[in-house]
Amino acid sequence: MTIEKIETFILKDKLSNSFFFSQWEYSERCICVVKVTASNGQYGWGEGYGPAQVLKSGVDFLKGHVIGKNPLENEVIWNHLYRKTLDYARRGVLVASISAIDIALWDLKGKILNLPVSTLLGGVFRDKIKPYATGLYFIDPENPSKHFKEEALTYIERGFKAIKMKVGLGIEEDYKNIKMIRDTIGDDIQLMVDSNHAYSLREAIILAKKIEPFNISWFEEPISPEFYKQYKELRSKTSIPISGGECEYLRYGFHQLFRNNSVDIVQPDICAAGGLTEAKRIAALASTYGVDVIPHTWGTAIGIHVAMHFIANLEHIPGRMKSPDFLMEYDQTENGLRERLTYPKISMVDGMIEVPKRPGLGIEVDEDVLMEYALSEEEINIL
Repeated sequence: MTIEKIETFILKDKLSNSFFFSQWEYSERCICVVKVTASNGQYGWGEGYGPAQVLKSGVDFLKGHVIGKNPLENEVIWNHLYRKTLDYARRGVLVASISAIDIALWDLKGKILNLPVSTLLGGVFRDKIKPYATGLYFIDPENPSKHFKEEALTYIERGFKAIKMKVGLGIEEDYKNIKMIRDTIGDDIQLMVDSNHAYSLREAIILAKKIEPFNISWFEEPISPEFYKQYKELRSKTSIPISGGECEYLRYGFHQLFRNNSVDIVQPDICAAGGLTEAKRIAALASTYGVDVIPHTWGTAIGIHVAMHFIANLEHIPGRMKSPDFLMEYDQTENGLRERLTYPKISMVDGMIEVPKRPGLGIEVDEDVLMEYALSEEEINIL
């Protein structure tokens, strides 16, 4: 059996309402998904995290090194792609392109062997995961937080036990918004804040100290991902756990976070940082430093299912008879690609999502929906 074909699709979904965070505005979702087909007709799906048209070019560049290979030897294929790109792609979009191919190979391998990806990773430590709602983005530039109370309450009504909100508007405005949300949701719901690296070290220290009374589960990307030692200094000056890593690539990049004691929680995006093959290594490295792993997700339900299988296989360190629930990011902003592209649909019961037990990632792509969102070659050329 060999890999016979690799296809890329750029999917675009125009949002009914734009939203923004500390860096820029989103008016559409544009995501690159990959389909890898074996000579026996079976196929797997993956996706990359990054600029869709650049990801497509990356996969198109790499696929000549993959076609003809044995799909069961996914680690060998990963290493071959890594070596081929090492001189000019140690971080960034080509690593994300490798990630998309790698994820599709894991899905394909699971289907060939009739096993879920979590089993292929080594087994399931937990069959249910607690999702947290990522939302509370800014919508109205004149009054960014005017919808926050109502939105937070809808997440509680849906059964979420944890919520992550956006910050980065300025220390005083962030403080007021965080206090408002904590007052709205009460003390029993976990609350996290994410500035998307909006602050200087001095500003981050001030804000962290001000919001410590609100029982914040973590402060995500408080400062630029380049400043590893500033992360360490911030950690020493607040009781709030510090998280980051969605902008990092490969185990070597994450090692910079670990050896500089930069984070309490590391957040690799599996669709960017090297795929499941490399995420497994990143998690092993994190365990040697005692750092928790909660992957970043953004995109379609393909990426969410990747995270589910990965989290199901994470060991808890330190181990104990009754371990706490593992968290998973579950973006709640408008996204037709997340909601419509795959089936079966994700179902949350009592604030928990069950890890799929079907072969591969446990989902299928509705190819009618795929083609509804897919851009033509002419449209891609003018992106």
